[in-house]
Amino acid sequence: MNNSFGNRFKIEIYGGSHTESLGVKILGVPAGLPLTEADFEVDIARRRSGAIGSTPRRESDTPHIVSGVVDGVTTAEVLEIVFYNENTRSKDYDKLKNHPRPSHADLTARHKYGEEFDLRGGGIFSGRMTLLLVAAGVVAKKLLAGATFSSRIVEIAGSKDPDMFETIIAAAQRDKDSVGGVIECIVSGAGRDLGEPFFDSVESIAAHLLFSVPAVKGVEFGSGFEGVRLRGSERNDVVIDSNGTTATNNEGGINGGITNGNPIIVRVAIKPTPSIAQPQNSYNFETQRIEPLIIGGRHDACILVRAAVVVEAVMAISLAELKLSL
Repeated sequence: MNNSFGNRFKIEIYGGSHTESLGVKILGVPAGLPLTEADFEVDIARRRSGAIGSTPRRESDTPHIVSGVVDGVTTAEVLEIVFYNENTRSKDYDKLKNHPRPSHADLTARHKYGEEFDLRGGGIFSGRMTLLLVAAGVVAKKLLAGATFSSRIVEIAGSKDPDMFETIIAAAQRDKDSVGGVIECIVSGAGRDLGEPFFDSVESIAAHLLFSVPAVKGVEFGSGFEGVRLRGSERNDVVIDSNGTTATNNEGGINGGITNGNPIIVRVAIKPTPSIAQPQNSYNFETQRIEPLIIGGRHDACILVRAAVVVEAVMAISLAELKLSL
């Protein structure tokens, strides 16, 4: 099982939703970078549950730096950050080995890794593992001096009205259901010249990592799918100065796979959480029949509320990988 990404800024994740601990190892962090556990709190707090529609599972998500930092400064050795799971209810998942959840990884995990694969809480397929991406993203952001990251929810369940988002989420939660939507992330100040044509383009590296995030089903840069409805004369970005600033930014800050100095714009489509409390039909391997399944456990009615910071983290990791390649 390959749970690593990158060559210059390489991350490797391990653990699972209900294991004793989970962690991330980061290779390629240069020496001399100021880093303490306190640096992680702002982004980790943005991912932590508590907002409307989020899981009632509460974890402290306290980071423990176990190697790669001495006296608050990185040493260029492997940087390892560990978190401990403190609030698990594994019994909720006992029946899922034989009665897989619709649109979840239970069935593919069974087929690929065998019946004994750890599916408690979703195992390594769980959104819990995105905590490790956020932690790696904090380090990556430090390497991207001068870059700023902002993200927002632009659509939930087909609505683009932010005033309706909480109402939509509350309705789904009340119905024991879930909703998905779209997150937009803008990276400003990342600079020019990141990326290469074709296989190491900014889009290909970032999309690779974005699609590794559980529940992500679509990625677009710049005007994306909306832009294909325009003519070239309408969509083309006019260069207005010697720095490469453009009057519009339909390309999302990238030309030919290389950053052009304008803000990088990416939007990510996230599906409704498949673990819902409504009865659903699914094949039961024990009885060899399709039977109703009621999923236990604690789940998000709308994962978007906690996922925006994950998208930021993934973009930071992608850009750090490309920056260290310069």
